[in-house]
Amino acid sequence: MAGELIAFLTASILLTLSPGPDIIYVLVQGMTNGKKHGIVTTLGLVSGIIVHTSLVAFGISAVIKQSDNLFLIIKILGAAYLFYLAWQVYKSDAAINFKAPVAEQKKELTSLFKKGFLMNVLNPKVAIFFLAFFPGFLWEPEVNTIYQFYLLGFLFMLQAFIIFSTVAILAGKISKYLRKHPKSGIVFKWVQVVVFIGIGVFILV
Repeated sequence: MAGELIAFLTASILLTLSPGPDIIYVLVQGMTNGKKHGIVTTLGLVSGIIVHTSLVAFGISAVIKQSDNLFLIIKILGAAYLFYLAWQVYKSDAAINFKAPVAEQKKELTSLFKKGFLMNVLNPKVAIFFLAFFPGFLWEPEVNTIYQFYLLGFLFMLQAFIIFSTVAILAGKISKYLRKHPKSGIVFKWVQVVVFIGIGVFILV
């Protein structure tokens, strides 16, 4: 159990640190409106994880009860999807664009929370990623998988909230660093590639 949770938490932290749309949006809000707006955006984004965790927990748990072979197929497809994401990142531009559209610079706190929540919940890529990512870290697939999924979901939410909130608080310094070190995008790009491939291999073996 401990080994799977440590591996899951490590992979989650590396993925959260990689510049995706969520962390960039938090950075933008922290830069343009201050740390309070960035943290509220973070709360919205993190709250959406509950929905995805619930869908995966009850959906995959039902599959496991029906057939071990079906669960194996899901894990193989999940690993294949992670390899595909690694390939997509490899082909993408390494530059980090964190400029905020004017329309995004004047949102109220409640609006920001809703925006963050909906960004997460309505993003099909997040749902597919959780479906690919979570099953590979179950430590006892035959025992109370719903509890295990929710524990994984809570750990993912916790680390995401800590990292996103830190980004919101340090938004000014982070943006200055990124401007001074444009090549940092290349580092983040390769971190994503390695992490996606590593998680995929971990799920398979």
